[in-house]
Amino acid sequence: MPSKAKRSILEPPAKFVSEKVLSLDAKVVEKYVPDKLLLLLINALDKRASPRTIDSIVGMIERHISTKTLASLITVADEYVPDTVASSRKVSTVVAGVGKYIPDRIIPPESAEKWSNLKTKFSIPTLLIKEGKAAPAGD
Repeated sequence: MPSKAKRSILEPPAKFVSEKVLSLDAKVVEKYVPDKLLLLLINALDKRASPRTIDSIVGMIERHISTKTLASLITVADEYVPDTVASSRKVSTVVAGVGKYIPDRIIPPESAEKWSNLKTKFSIPTLLIKEGKAAPAGD
């Protein structure tokens, strides 16, 4: 019986680690990263990253990362990121600033609900850039 008690204590180490480590990271970012630096970096991403660059990065993700891996990453982010991290204004700003470039087409269908939860949790807007691959060159 004691082995079952130990196993139940040790069973969710990923959740324990995520709560401790990610919460600490969020506290460090909240305390030591100035708002101006965050704003500068997010604006630089928006201004300097061309749609072609973003499309090529998304294309590489589609080619090199399996849908099973993407589904696992979304599940981990949805289930194991503690609310203290999601409620951090600065962390949510960074996640939303990067997450808005992730098109819904690369999200596996089985993870659509969890992706929707993450978009709500971190206030991620929908993709701002038009899909560049399908547009004909003459139009």
